[in-house]
Amino acid sequence: MESLFHPVGNQHILDRIDKLTPIKLSEWGVMTVSQMLEHCQMPLQVVYGTRQLKVNPLLKFLFGKSIKKQFTSVHPFGKGMPTAKEFKVTHEPHFETAKTQLKELVAKFSREGHDGIKVTDHPLFGKMTYEEIDTAQWKHLDHHLKQFGV
Repeated sequence: MESLFHPVGNQHILDRIDKLTPIKLSEWGVMTVSQMLEHCQMPLQVVYGTRQLKVNPLLKFLFGKSIKKQFTSVHPFGKGMPTAKEFKVTHEPHFETAKTQLKELVAKFSREGHDGIKVTDHPLFGKMTYEEIDTAQWKHLDHHLKQFGV
């Protein structure tokens, strides 16, 4: 699996984002391409410490470790994977703005490296290593870029 920390892997994701257009249709799911671009910013904002998530402690206790395992394994996400309600985008974002903002957040991963990551104790998954954070972020971006055929 590639790494967002590594410049080559990071550029690979940026190049795929650049292939998106405002009229690109999803191969599954209900999000528009603009909604997906904004949605993909949210997990990055969590690890950068600019977005807070409130997770029910019981949910974390019951499911946190198993969900973390799914997010940090080498296996790709399934097409029917549910989205956290805090990450659902119900409005229609401006495509170019959402695309530019996502690209900046992705580029920051490589540019700032571990120093850019401010939250390693995930609200649902618990304590995460930098490698686990990298894997989860990569898989999430890869999943949604595949959703839109890039």
